[in-house]
Amino acid sequence: MKRREFIALLGGMSVWPSCLCAERAPKVARIGLLATGALDSADQQVTLDAFRQGLRERGYVEGQNVVIEYRTADGKIERFPQLAKELVPLDLDLIVASNTPAALAAKAATTTIPIVVPVMGDPIADGLVASLARPGGNITGLTFLGPELATKRLELLKQALPNISRVAALWHPGAYGESTMSEMMRKMEAAAGALLVQLQLVAVRGAAEFERAFGTIARERADALIVLPSPMLFSERSHIIDLATRHRLPSIAMAREFVALGGLMAYGANIPDLFRRAGVYVDVILQGTKPADLPVQQPTKFELAINLRTAKALDLDVSPTLLALADEVIE
Repeated sequence: MKRREFIALLGGMSVWPSCLCAERAPKVARIGLLATGALDSADQQVTLDAFRQGLRERGYVEGQNVVIEYRTADGKIERFPQLAKELVPLDLDLIVASNTPAALAAKAATTTIPIVVPVMGDPIADGLVASLARPGGNITGLTFLGPELATKRLELLKQALPNISRVAALWHPGAYGESTMSEMMRKMEAAAGALLVQLQLVAVRGAAEFERAFGTIARERADALIVLPSPMLFSERSHIIDLATRHRLPSIAMAREFVALGGLMAYGANIPDLFRRAGVYVDVILQGTKPADLPVQQPTKFELAINLRTAKALDLDVSPTLLALADEVIE
């Protein structure tokens, strides 16, 4: 790729002219997609619909000029390695690995098929790319900066609920690489100390452990809940919010989809939008550009969402200052 083209891509991939679609050869593209949740679940459909929208914006319509081979882990990320191996022999043009665990599995399964990842945590620390500007291998995509923003969410929770002294942190071991997870937990504990909050770390490895986890949180009398970044926890957000509501726990999570379901607050990148923007990577790679030459994009905007209906149900007053900072308020 010429330097001029590289800079243009880095600065504005999502606004490339639609006329590029007319130059595309009439070949039917074959894409493999590794998803976390069940394909027929409403939670999973949010991101899949966004990805299909991104493809349509680039001129690809599923069933017409693109075929998608789906493989889903049904919430069990340990299934990703086997699912990735199933995709490799299918004569694919590229693989879309929804998140970091899926990408790590796809990377282990192939070094030749291009891999696009819509939602990466820390792609460098997790060993997915050499650098954001020059990935250097067969993987590229977008990062949602989830681990880096975990401490910011704890600060926002304390700002909204200044009297809390104990916060339960629901986390998923293995959601990201060991280095990324260790650093995130270290920063969370340091932030909790600075905020004079006791952090109760509650690990879950799948939806079957949620009831036990919330029982533990209730026994320890947590004042609030923070849901740490995890593909599995995102795909199981309905279950989590149902349990938080049952236990009357104000919560903050990584995406507005939690707030739409009844969570109190969320702060982070727009996850469906990242899936939509992945369609640009798919298009450019199908036209012949190598993933190694496509920089990993970071979010440029972070959204704060607050559910005032939930606040009222929990008898909480949200300060006008915090409401003024919110990008979305559900009333």
